[in-house]
Amino acid sequence: MFRHSLSSRMLANIQRQIFTSYKPLIIVQGQQRWHGGHKHIEPGTPIVTLKFYNDKKTPQIEEIKVPVGISLLDVAHDYGLELEGACEGVCACATCHVVLPDEIYDTREEASEDEEDMLDMAFGLTDTSRLGCQITVTEDMDGIVINVPSATRNFYVDGHVPVPH
Repeated sequence: MFRHSLSSRMLANIQRQIFTSYKPLIIVQGQQRWHGGHKHIEPGTPIVTLKFYNDKKTPQIEEIKVPVGISLLDVAHDYGLELEGACEGVCACATCHVVLPDEIYDTREEASEDEEDMLDMAFGLTDTSRLGCQITVTEDMDGIVINVPSATRNFYVDGHVPVPH
């Protein structure tokens, strides 16, 4: 029989922490985990607010609270936003193309050659375009607006939309 190492009261306290604002939180064997298993977030990890807009400057989602340290692609998948990620985040397509604000773009590490090659195929490329799978949420991103182009070029299968697992 499975036995929790934390009491139910302790689990309830963990669930009430700031991490509960990030919807995909689950508790597994007394540890906080994010749906999909892409990250284990330690208690006390900073939380930032992000906004995702489409090309028409209309919000896809008003604002969401997410932990620092996960990719923009993971955030989009966790919230059901229209950011495809056909290659599932391995920098082998351009379907997670996002446009960052100038002040954030300028503080990121330069895109790798692989990312630049993929961005060459992106729809609606701008000077501040990046792949969402290659951008990790950081504290300085709090409150920013991330623009998502209205279309992608998916060379895998026309109309195929991968389902994150």
